[in-house]
This record gives sequence, structure tokens and C-alpha cells, in this order.
Amino acid sequence: MLVLLPLMLGSTMMRWSGKIDGILITKVNGDLTIADQYLARLLENSGERLDALAKSVALRDALAAAPESFIEERRQSLKLDFLYLTDGTEGPDGFDVAGWPVVQKAIDGRWQSAVDILKPAELDALHPGLAARAAIPLVETRAAIPTSSKIEDRGLIIHSAAPVTLSDGRAGALVGGLLLNRNLDFIDTINALVYQDNSLPEGSQGTATLFLEDLRVSTNVRLFENVRALGTRVSTEVRNQVLNDGKTWLDRAFVVNDWYISAYEPITDSRGDAVGMLYVGFLETPFQQAKIRSVLTLTLLFLLVAALSVPIFLRWAGRIFLPLERMSQTMLRVEAGDLQARNAPQADDNEIAQVAGHLDDLLDKVQERDRQLREWGEQLNQKVEERTRDLRESNQKLEQATERLISTEKLAAVGEITAGVAHEINNPIAVIQGNLDVAREILGPATEDVRTEFDLIDDQVYRISSIVSRLLQFARPEDYSGAANILFPAQVVRDCLVLTSHHIEAQDIELRCDLAPEPCVLISRTELQQVLVNLILNAVQAMPDGGILSLLVRPGEDSVEIEVEDTGDGISPETLGRIFDAFFTTKHGRGTGLGLSISQTLISRAGGRITARSTQGKGSRFTVSLPEVKTI
Repeated sequence: MLVLLPLMLGSTMMRWSGKIDGILITKVNGDLTIADQYLARLLENSGERLDALAKSVALRDALAAAPESFIEERRQSLKLDFLYLTDGTEGPDGFDVAGWPVVQKAIDGRWQSAVDILKPAELDALHPGLAARAAIPLVETRAAIPTSSKIEDRGLIIHSAAPVTLSDGRAGALVGGLLLNRNLDFIDTINALVYQDNSLPEGSQGTATLFLEDLRVSTNVRLFENVRALGTRVSTEVRNQVLNDGKTWLDRAFVVNDWYISAYEPITDSRGDAVGMLYVGFLETPFQQAKIRSVLTLTLLFLLVAALSVPIFLRWAGRIFLPLERMSQTMLRVEAGDLQARNAPQADDNEIAQVAGHLDDLLDKVQERDRQLREWGEQLNQKVEERTRDLRESNQKLEQATERLISTEKLAAVGEITAGVAHEINNPIAVIQGNLDVAREILGPATEDVRTEFDLIDDQVYRISSIVSRLLQFARPEDYSGAANILFPAQVVRDCLVLTSHHIEAQDIELRCDLAPEPCVLISRTELQQVLVNLILNAVQAMPDGGILSLLVRPGEDSVEIEVEDTGDGISPETLGRIFDAFFTTKHGRGTGLGLSISQTLISRAGGRITARSTQGKGSRFTVSLPEVKTI
């Protein structure tokens, strides 16, 4: 009500205001019609009176005796500003009558009456002092077309002529006229005729004006309280529409110093040119004040009605909307997770309370279903967790069994291969070595000439034997294991450095050692040396351009840790996961891929483990962890 009703009232007031404006325009248009009819009747009466005079016996008799005195007497009796006889060629004091259509019409035998404009000289020629009466000083007017003129000395006249037969029998014309400039009786008569008593509301005022072009030459519009607005001009907008376009203006317009509901129409002269305007209008202010009072009255009435009715409506609406709002808040709380939220409606028989009660019942059921679903979900999660745990354990067992199976199959395959390789390779090696010895005996002293070649053959035969031994050691480590001894890892590390010192020095590698002397481990010295030499040589090969090799022996928790760290290129994450696989190597053409695999096997058999960490671009670290042995 507080939104729609003001909109409806505003829309109605706007339509009502538009209707009122339309009625006012219709009224002023009717007023203009009355004024126009009066002006037309005035022109017609002027022509008819001249025509009656021209046809009178008195004029015919006067033409033979003293026409000048008779015409002057009749001018005064008819209240005309000039009256004369002409044969159509000459007027009084040289006045040119040939250029006026009303005179020519009368010469042709028909009376004519029109509104014309005469210049000052023409006015004085028709009647001395007429030009002075017509002159009106211009008053500066807001919104009018700018002009440099200070005075308007032309005259707007009612120009009438009737046919007459002159004393010599020629056709002539009786011409008379009335000056409209400053003719206040004329304009007041129009105003009294159009705006009679009680035709306008109290406070409004009807006005009428006669314009010479855009200048007020006769008006009852007041410039001040008792000063008529003679010499003021109409606005540019009205002038353009009425004088230039020849259209009637029916709208509000600013007249001198206030707004009027105005009507303007063009006045044409005997030649058909627009020479002036006829205006009627009435003051707009009372009507605007009436509109404002109506709007204020309706506004106050609306506020009074609202003040009385809104509390009642709010109370009625509260019984409907407040329970609905509580239900909405309850639903929001339930959506947020508060399943305990309820409406708890008061005991009432209205439909809203019943709906709230039904909603609480539904929420009870929803809560119970939710509880059951949660219990079922927990049970299901437990069963899924149990099944997942069983599957995980089974999967781990399966993976371990698979790894063992694969390892066993690999070892079995390697054992078979190694046995065949050892048998097939050792025989040719023995033949080669035997024939090499025979060649040395046969050549005797000449052997010195090919000593280099013989030494090369000896080295390669030894290398082949070494490779076969490694294969057999990987396939059958128990056949090659040495006796386990209690030893100090630091001493083994020093022995390994003696064995690999020429490799370290050749690569220009800086050696850093931190070897704790105390902890002891139980492992074959030969096997530990083999593991450490392999790790040291791998570190040296990872630093072809030099670097830092760090060796560390330190006690751990019930263990001894031996670290071999380099600052080489490092190992990629993909490669790091496969470095302990048998036959996996990144030294293409320079390794068998068994070094780390054998090392892991030897350390695992001693109860320890080997781990590796590496960062590409920064180096790698291998850690050998063996159980510590307490000595007595």
C-alpha cells in the first residue's frame, strides 16, 4: 500500500493535471475564437458603415455643394481617424492610394475592409498628428528577438473603402480608417467580451493584446500596476510559429512578467501578408496553485489514511508473515545443519499454525532419517575400512610374494646362465692362457718384442675371468661369502681409500673424511671393502670435472652408519628407484649393472641396509647402515 498507492495517486494526478491543461487550452482557444470573431465583425461593420454612407443621398448632395466639411463631420460622427474621397489615382496630401487593395476593390465596385500598416508619412498625410499618436517606444523584453530600434512609428489601422460615384460621374471610393495603436477602448472591449465576470477563478486575470508584428500596440497586459505593457514584444518562439510559420499558438507562454495560458493567431493585411497578431490569455498561477493545493490535500489525506490504517494492516500482516518468517528462519537453520531447529507454533487454529506444526513433524522425521542414515553410513564406513585394510594387507603380501618370486626367478635364471657362461667361457680362457704360455716358451728372448701385446692379452683374459666371477658371486653369494669378523668400519674405509686413491687423485677430487674409530660391526672385511670400493668409484665417476667426496662413519641408534657423498650431477627421481635392480646401469658400455645390486645383497645378508638420496645438479648420498656390535 505504501508503494503502490502513492504510485497510483501520482499517476492519477499526472493524468488529471494533463486533462486540466487540455481543458485550459480548449478554453483559451474558445476565447481566441470570440476575439477573432469580434475583430472580424469590427472590420465588417466598418466596411458596411462606409458603404451605407457612400450610397446615402446626403453624400450625393454634399458632393455638389461642400464635400470637405461633410466628410469631416461624418468622420467625427463615425469616430474614424481619417475619411476621404478618391478617384483611385490621388489621395489627400499626395497619399498614394493606388497601392492599396481595399481602395482598388472599392473603385471596382465592391466595399472592402482589412487591417493594414501605414508608415508615419502616410499617417500624417491622412490626418495631421496621427503619426505622433501611433508612435510607441520599445521596451526591452526578455526572450524577444534582439533589435536596435528604439521606437515603432508605424500604425496598425482598420482600413475600409466603399464604392462611390463622384460628382462628374466617375467611379470613386470613400476611404476611412481607425488607428489601432494605443486604441485601448478597442482592446478593453475585446477583453470584456471574452472574459466576462466569473468566467475565470478568483486570482486569475484575462488579457487581450493586438500586435503590430511582434510589438504590443494595444493591450491590457500590465507592465506595472497601472502601466500597460505597450512597446513590449513577444518571445522569439511565439513570433517564429505565428508570424513566420502562420500557425496558431495554443500553449502556456511567458507574457511580460508572468506565465499565461495563451492563444496567438496571425493577422493578415489586405495583401495577405502577416502583419500582426491577436492574443488572448489568462494568468496560469491560480490554476497551478489549485493543482498544488489538490496535490497537497491528497498527500495529506493519504498520510492520514496511512497513519490510521498501517498499524492495523501491520497487525493483521504480522499474524501471517511473522509465522512464515519464523518458518523460513527454521528452514535456513536446518539447511545450515541444525536439525534441532523447530517452529514450535503457539496453540492456534489458523492455517499458518497448522502448516508450522506439519513442518515440525516433517523435520522430526527428517532428523530421525538422518540419524539412521548416519548410523548406516558409519557401519558402512567401518565395513569398507575393514575390507580395505584386508585388501591392503593382501596386496602387500602379494607384492612381497611377487617380488620374492621375481627375485627367485631372476636368481635362478642368472644361476643357470652363470653356470653355462662359466663353463663355456672358462674353457676358451684356459686355452687362450695355455697357448699364450706356449707362445712365450717358443719365442724365448723374442718375447720382449711383443711383450706389450702379450701383457694386453693377459689383462683382457683376467678381465673376462673377473666378470665371470662377479656373475657367479651374484648368483651364488653363499659360495663366495667370507667369514664374518668383528671389525672397525673406519679401518675398512681407510683401506678402501688406499685402493682407490689413484682414481680420486686422477679426477682432481677433494677428499673430506670424518671417521669415528669406536663402533664395531659384524661383517666380512672383503665384502665390506667390495661395497665401499664400489660406492667410492661410483662417486668418483659422477664427478668427471672434479668435486668433493665426503666419507663419514658415525654411530647411530644400535647401528653404525657409513656415508659416501659426492657433489656430482645427481640422479633423477625415475632412475633413483631402479639403481639397486640387477643389470640396470646408466654407464652404457662401461658397466654390468651388478655393482649396487651385489652391494645390497651383501649388506642385507649382514643385517643392514643401503639407502640413497640424490638431488639433480647437487650430488648424491649413499648410506650403509649395519648393526652395531658391542665389544668386551
